[in-house]
Amino acid sequence: MLGPNESQRFGASGRLVPYCQAKIVDVETGIGLPPFKQGELWARGPTIMKGYVNDKEATAMILDSEGWLRTGDICYFDSEGFIYVVDRLKELIKYKGYQIAPVELENLIQTHPDVIDVAVVPYPDEEAGQVPMAFVVRRPQSTIDETDVKDFVARQVAPYKKIRRVSFISSIPRNAPGKVLRKGLIKLALSGVSSKL
Repeated sequence: MLGPNESQRFGASGRLVPYCQAKIVDVETGIGLPPFKQGELWARGPTIMKGYVNDKEATAMILDSEGWLRTGDICYFDSEGFIYVVDRLKELIKYKGYQIAPVELENLIQTHPDVIDVAVVPYPDEEAGQVPMAFVVRRPQSTIDETDVKDFVARQVAPYKKIRRVSFISSIPRNAPGKVLRKGLIKLALSGVSSKL
């Protein structure tokens, strides 16, 4: 039952509404995952779309045969049924078969005392497929450099999640609601301009 505690769980998006079902599934296998394991959120119920009008192909890509909607959101449930949204599936960085959520690395780098803002994007790599690249906004008069950022992250994450490239910029591009404009940063990284900022 929904109540006043729904809005007091920090970081949670709340619980499911009545008559709605949801599950977290492994992105590769489609197998359901237990609480606290991150995967794609699938949902079904009377308020969930039934498909695209006159587009069976698009419908088949987003809905399975049992009516589960693949949301494209990377989430997890806690033990009390609260859901936490971690990232978007299409924004995951694919490193040697591993999947890395940019938001996880951004939240970590943001804890560094010399960092004002940060965004992490995929950067193409012949051997790994993609590697995590961080765009960092430093505090004024900070001397933090690329090695400092890489070492800070490497001490706290699994080896495959390490930041492999860093670029310092004056501000992170965001839309009106504050969402990072990753496509622009990826273009910036690929243009080589980022190394001059």
